[in-house]
Amino acid sequence: MTMLLLAQWDVGCWGMTLNSIPLRPASLRPFRASVGASLQRHKRNWVWNQFFVLEEYTGDDPLYVGKLHSDVDKGDGKVKYVLNGEGATSIFTIDENTGDIHATKRLDREEQAYYTLRAQARDRATNLPVEPESEFVIKVQDINDNEPKFLDGPYNAQVPEMSPVGTSVVEVKATDADDPTYGNSARVVYSILEGQPYFSVEPKTGIVRTALPNMDREARDQYLLVIQAKDMVGQMGGLSGTTSVTVTLTDVNDNPPRFSRKSYQFAVPESLPVASVVAKIKALDSDIGPNAEMDYRIIEGDGLGVFRVASDKDTQEGVITLQKNLDFETKSSYTLKIEVSNRNIDPRFLSQGPFSDTAMVRLTVENVDEPPIFSTPLSKMGVSEAAKVGTIIGTVSALDPDSTNSPIRYSIDRNTDLERFFNIEATTGVISTAKPLDREANAVHNITILAIKSLDPSQVGKGVALITVLDINDNAPVFAIEYETFLCERVGPGQVIETISAVDKDEPPSGHQFFFSLTAETAGNMNFTLRDNKDNTASILTKRGGFQRREQSMYRLPVLIMDSGTPALSSTNTLSIRVCDCDPDGTPQSCGTEAFTLSAGLSTGALVAILALLVLLIVTMRRRKKEPLILDEDRDVRENIVRYDDEGGGEEDTEAFDMVALRNLNVVRDSKARRDVTPEVPTLYCSRPPPYKITPDNGIFREFIWDRLKDADVDPSAPPYDSLQTYAFEGSGSVAESLSSLDSLSTDSEQNYDYLSDWGPRFRKLADLYGHGDSSNIFSS
Repeated sequence: MTMLLLAQWDVGCWGMTLNSIPLRPASLRPFRASVGASLQRHKRNWVWNQFFVLEEYTGDDPLYVGKLHSDVDKGDGKVKYVLNGEGATSIFTIDENTGDIHATKRLDREEQAYYTLRAQARDRATNLPVEPESEFVIKVQDINDNEPKFLDGPYNAQVPEMSPVGTSVVEVKATDADDPTYGNSARVVYSILEGQPYFSVEPKTGIVRTALPNMDREARDQYLLVIQAKDMVGQMGGLSGTTSVTVTLTDVNDNPPRFSRKSYQFAVPESLPVASVVAKIKALDSDIGPNAEMDYRIIEGDGLGVFRVASDKDTQEGVITLQKNLDFETKSSYTLKIEVSNRNIDPRFLSQGPFSDTAMVRLTVENVDEPPIFSTPLSKMGVSEAAKVGTIIGTVSALDPDSTNSPIRYSIDRNTDLERFFNIEATTGVISTAKPLDREANAVHNITILAIKSLDPSQVGKGVALITVLDINDNAPVFAIEYETFLCERVGPGQVIETISAVDKDEPPSGHQFFFSLTAETAGNMNFTLRDNKDNTASILTKRGGFQRREQSMYRLPVLIMDSGTPALSSTNTLSIRVCDCDPDGTPQSCGTEAFTLSAGLSTGALVAILALLVLLIVTMRRRKKEPLILDEDRDVRENIVRYDDEGGGEEDTEAFDMVALRNLNVVRDSKARRDVTPEVPTLYCSRPPPYKITPDNGIFREFIWDRLKDADVDPSAPPYDSLQTYAFEGSGSVAESLSSLDSLSTDSEQNYDYLSDWGPRFRKLADLYGHGDSSNIFSS
């Protein structure tokens, strides 16, 4: 039982069928043997073939592809044929009775080159296969229906100008979608349609080459080529495609630079500053880019060293700049010979001639009216600070640089000499002092001198005079700092209690040398001595021990300091030495004041006299308070009247007035200081409270009374009533009790005061306290 697969052109032609049917080797031999012996067909399985169908079929009827037939089919209609696989029923159909295969659609080999299908013969009644299923291929046969295409086009290419003939420019490539294995449909050849005679293309490779020698970019720098690709090896009936190629000639340095003129002329003002641009010249070069870069240089002329020329990298101009100041009166013109040359030279074109050119440049100097010029821009002078007013310091000089030779007048720019220390003679330029000088205030004067043309005052020259004030020994030495010296009560003799040094505003050339000593009045004192250390310092030493604050809390030691100047100057500086209670390590804990020493020297009678003066002061101020403060009608100043209503609070009022100046000074050495009392003189406290109290400072007390008396004498009017506050100087717990009138029992009106109602007993107690038997002596004392 066999199935025979016949191609359309196999019918009636065994030879063609044999050549086109690739049989399996197992069945090939018996099939060929049977052909050689007789025309009988031997029974075999599938005989399969490859079908061919032309692409792009355009007929109205389905295209016949081939026929399937099985030996089982007796033609009685019991066998039907079935087709499966790619395109079955959609593209390819089979007549189930006859086995004829047709293509129902137009096929395109470029979309799909072959289709694989499966054929089977089945029993029509049972639908069971009567033959095994077998595969076969329908191949779409190519026709020349695709033209060549340049997928990378259009092209852009570059080639150097002046390239030799045959220089490769670019390779173009065309592709053809037709079958390259079947016929000539995909075999392409190239030709040039536009671009001759400058360029050519190789037919097989598509390489574009130059066809003319010495193509000059400066004459034409771009060409447009049209290249054609044709299939069928270029034969008649072949399809073709084209592309464009834009060829640009790149520059080579085949042109030298050239000046447009052989000579140039420029005018230059003589006042032009150094490094200024004088002129610009430019040579022309037909090349571009680096091939047009040029260098300029001066090769000849009388302007060498006065001018220089350099190339501007952006514009390729020759920039001429000034190197030295010009002077019309000295030289009025210059001549330069300038050469220009290419920076990058191509050796291939040196035979054409030198790649350089020259031109002459004439520079004419123009006269400009110039300001005067000082012979020395900076004049340094010196003058002693002891110089008298009018002393000549030095002379400045300026000249007119122009040919007019105008006279010069001099003056000082007072913005640089605000205090007018100096004068200058207008016609001679002589500088002299106008005021006494002080080196310690200003050691250097930097003044500007103006030189003005008499014929043209708008032309002003400037010079500088640097005047140094020379030092003389006119300042005496003084203490370097304000010393605060403490002396412990337990100090022994020969102890250094302070080391002093000095300063001097002067600056002697050889440095300072100070000499220390005690003044003649204190040289023989028994308390302290001075030792000059010969290194600009001195030591203060004790001559004895056993200092007591109760005896004297403050010592004033005059120290004489002399410098080494000529003449030598000296000054007396007082060193204050405070006696202190010190801890075992020698650290001051509590120091007395000078006022303490003063109070110790007052007698009891003097103290009582001071109290009496205080009473008289209070009475006087009370009486003055009786004067009316309201002016009469003739003296009415209306809104100018200032009314006061500030009633004092007495002893307990610590806010309305500074209580420190009026409070008693009975300060007990206590770790908790009173908030409302500030000591008049700073006091050092130790960690342990001392067992004694400090008595009132009689010196401060006395000074207070006299200040109040003075205020009352010079005050033209009494203070407002309610602003008068009285205070009593008394210590807390005073055995004399209060001396104040604030506790008076008087109930009289505000104008009636009884100040002395209880003073008699109090003065008697005070007298008894200080040892006076008769209290009547108090006022006499």
